[in-house]
Amino acid sequence: MDELIRAFIDIQGECMSRTVHCVKLDKEAEGLRIPPYPGELGQRIYHNVSQEAWQMWLSHQTKLINEYRLTPFEPKARKFLEGEMEKFFFGGGSENPPEFSTPDEQQGT
Repeated sequence: MDELIRAFIDIQGECMSRTVHCVKLDKEAEGLRIPPYPGELGQRIYHNVSQEAWQMWLSHQTKLINEYRLTPFEPKARKFLEGEMEKFFFGGGSENPPEFSTPDEQQGT
């Protein structure tokens, strides 16, 4: 409950931003304002992931959703994305889908 109150105060702009040692970037950086995901995983992310790294995940998650044609509200897709999120932040990293190529690669540059 204490974290929820602190998060609310953060959102209202009455509190200084918090810093975390980001496990993804391996540096001190601005932390998230509220846990971005429910449960234990959301708490781990809140305490160990920076806003910058979270934005990196959102970009990666978009790639996964698009390339694998996932429907995020389906339980199987949510379970897959949760596993990839765990790997992205706390495991060996979540890899791009095998068929994924950047726009530069598609143009041959």
